Amino acid sequence: MFLSEEMLLKKTPQQLTALLYEACERNLEEAVSSMEQKHFTEANQKCQRAIEIIERLGAGLNYEAGIVADELDALYNYMNEQLIAANYEKNIETARHVLHLLQRIASSWNEALQTQTDTLGRLEKKQANAYEKQFHYGK
Repeated sequence: MFLSEEMLLKKTPQQLTALLYEACERNLEEAVSSMEQKHFTEANQKCQRAIEIIERLGAGLNYEAGIVADELDALYNYMNEQLIAANYEKNIETARHVLHLLQRIASSWNEALQTQTDTLGRLEKKQANAYEKQFHYGK
């Protein structure tokens, strides 16, 4: 999936994080598949790309958010260590483990993002209705 710079600029930081999770998941799936097919050069490239994305996710953490940021930082570090080892050893099970962890994080992130979007949508609708009532009855 290719997004133009203009499309990326319209995304919220939360939506950009979701896109990073998606790209990382795709790279990990392709790395596992490449390892299974013994295409080790491609597996190496996909693992390295996933590692870069996880590092970027870690760099974007807001530590003022509290313990969740600290826990995510530790988890990202663990995932990167495991992925480096999996890439070096071409260990499919370890790469799958990292993929599973990432999928769980991404799923939770997307669920929270959807809840936030739904809440904001209801709030915007409520505000619009209040404006319409004021405008209609204010005459």
